[in-house]
Amino acid sequence: MIRKLILAGVFALAGTLAHADEPIVGNWKTASGDTAIIASCGGSSYCITLKTGKYAGRKIGTLAGSGEDYTGEITDPSNDKTYSGSGTISGSSLKMKGCVLKILCKSQTWTRL
Repeated sequence: MIRKLILAGVFALAGTLAHADEPIVGNWKTASGDTAIIASCGGSSYCITLKTGKYAGRKIGTLAGSGEDYTGEITDPSNDKTYSGSGTISGSSLKMKGCVLKILCKSQTWTRL
């Protein structure tokens, strides 16, 4: 009986490790000082939602990818414009970039909380 419980625990832990969150998942401090949460929203997509600040509760983007590089769309909540976006993780930093026509780009760095 005890052996079965131990084996069940080992298999449960192995399953958790195999499905560990991507590095982008978590809480991030934005350049403006607000907190954004990035969470899985199905498949290999990650939704970005502001948790604090003037636009708290608002979804501001969707990115897809894995490891250090993600691409998708990012919306500026102050003007409601959506841009082609990307995110690159380096350590505890996330460099977010939004572009119009891949020519005019703005970027900012977020910090993991």
